[in-house]
Amino acid sequence: MKFRDEYRDAEAARRMVEAIARTVTRRWTLMEVCGGQTHSIVRFGIDQLLPDTITLLHGPGCPVCVTPVSYVDKAIEIASRPEVILCTFGDMVRVPGTQGSLSTARSRGADVRIVYSPTEVLEVARAEPQREVVFFAVGFETTAPANATAAIQARREGLGNFSMLVSQVLVPPAITALLAAPDNHVQGFLAAGHVCTVMGYQAYRPIAERWQVPIVVTGFEPLDILEGIYRCIVQLEQGRAEVENQYSRAVRRGGNAVAQAAMDEVFQVTPRFWRGMGEIPDSGLGLSAAYADLDAERRFGSVTAKQETRGECMSGLVLRGERKPTDCPAFGKQCTPDHPLGVTMISSEGACAAYYRYRIHQRQAVTESE
Repeated sequence: MKFRDEYRDAEAARRMVEAIARTVTRRWTLMEVCGGQTHSIVRFGIDQLLPDTITLLHGPGCPVCVTPVSYVDKAIEIASRPEVILCTFGDMVRVPGTQGSLSTARSRGADVRIVYSPTEVLEVARAEPQREVVFFAVGFETTAPANATAAIQARREGLGNFSMLVSQVLVPPAITALLAAPDNHVQGFLAAGHVCTVMGYQAYRPIAERWQVPIVVTGFEPLDILEGIYRCIVQLEQGRAEVENQYSRAVRRGGNAVAQAAMDEVFQVTPRFWRGMGEIPDSGLGLSAAYADLDAERRFGSVTAKQETRGECMSGLVLRGERKPTDCPAFGKQCTPDHPLGVTMISSEGACAAYYRYRIHQRQAVTESE
């Protein structure tokens, strides 16, 4: 398949791994900030191909995983009202709040519907004019343009029964928060290519300069990631800290101006709580004053921040890159995709789900076939 098979070529991957091995002379720790990249790394065993001197950490790159418990609780509260239809993306229905999940609420009679795009929510609002249709909108910069477009279309059509509970988050402030942590060990980042397709990569330059860390915008196929790692290591070995664009076939310096215009019209930058990381300044998007009438918090009450409960699950540490999934004693035992203890196992983009699917599950399948 064009633009896929050539980025999965085993011989080209071997040569890239050899180039990395020839370049590295000391220990370096890198972090990818995207769940999709994490899954590719684990699926194709990229971390196992690298020299022992290179450590890959998995960051808070799953928007479902970082949605705070307070927003889940608010979504459940709203969904439990008889006049409400609450729509959201699939993984969100299983994410735990303090009193169960949206899936739990649905089992108790709440009208919770899984959608695959914001346009489906508008269709529901048109078809159910007597009910309040609330879209639980989550995601990084990648989902924000489509969510903004849905708000713009709802305004044009005068859909008075449509509103949004917004928990959109922004990647650059999260990177800054990770670097500012007193126990930070990350020396270079692989930035998410799809985020930069929308936003460009100019926002990463001040981060690279201030914290003296290389940031390489990277795609999602094995050769994309290996080249991103190689470029990062070259910079580190040379004492440079710059922003590079490995994913040039999809990413431009300024990003997508049309998508950004829709976001600017509908959203404004706000502080945001991240599950596992706490509040990060200027790391979220909320509805602007011009679209306040579509704000579900205005209609149903504001979100009240709640402290996360701590249990045996280590998902918060995994999201911060302080632990890997296999460090958790419950991983693959008490905690599996069928019986998850935390968000990083629940979400299809979570690091724990990736390790279970591509490491434990595959290993078990090989054992059973022998």
